[in-house]
Amino acid sequence: MRRASTCLALLGIAVLGLSASAAAAPTVTFKAKAVALKGFPGTGNILGAGTAVQAEYTITGNEYPGGFPAPLIGVNFYTPAGTRLHPQGFVTCPLSTLEGNAGPEGCPKKSQASPVGVAGVANEIGGTPVTENATLQAFFAEGGGLNFYVNGSSPISAQIVAKGHFVAAAPPYGPELISEVPLVDALPGAPDVSTTSINIKVGAAFKQGKKVISYGYLPKKCPKGGFPVKSELKFLGGAVVTVTYKAPCPKK
Repeated sequence: MRRASTCLALLGIAVLGLSASAAAAPTVTFKAKAVALKGFPGTGNILGAGTAVQAEYTITGNEYPGGFPAPLIGVNFYTPAGTRLHPQGFVTCPLSTLEGNAGPEGCPKKSQASPVGVAGVANEIGGTPVTENATLQAFFAEGGGLNFYVNGSSPISAQIVAKGHFVAAAPPYGPELISEVPLVDALPGAPDVSTTSINIKVGAAFKQGKKVISYGYLPKKCPKGGFPVKSELKFLGGAVVTVTYKAPCPKK
């Protein structure tokens, strides 16, 4: 088992995307949409309603050994202005539990902020390029943030926690998620592991009487042209890829 060697950043929340690239930088394609919370009618892509976000990233490049993109070290995600987060009432999982021997199995079930998703990872081991789909799951963190547990088993064995917290962004954006992803060497002396994709649905809810309490809510109004969203992805070596776009307004 190999764990992090350095820290700096991972995931976010969104609503529909394009692609962006920069000189000597990976190419990033991003898609995301507001989706209903399973078992909670009236949630989803509805103005002002509780929602989960299905987010997908694809990262390509050949800057790193094996013909893979440079390792991902940071993701800043800017939600649209008017996005509301409601962490109150949700159970948290201590960081010490996630990073300890217990891992996600030691977290309360109600601390899960997402179902299990997938993160594509790649590395050159012994001169041979290898790829794997690691599992990825979000947990509510103490202080109102989100922590993401990533588990690679074989051939890339690594278990890491990407720590995320929210800050207020300037208009036209709302809460901004800043995450931290450790660099990982799958084997001593091997290159750091690259991230090639992320696919996760973030969101949760519970019932308080007949009322549904959601962790996240869509804005009550949609600007003309759609919701403005921005994401900045940072890579080892200094490259930064910025994606800006406007997500379609919900249907009335």
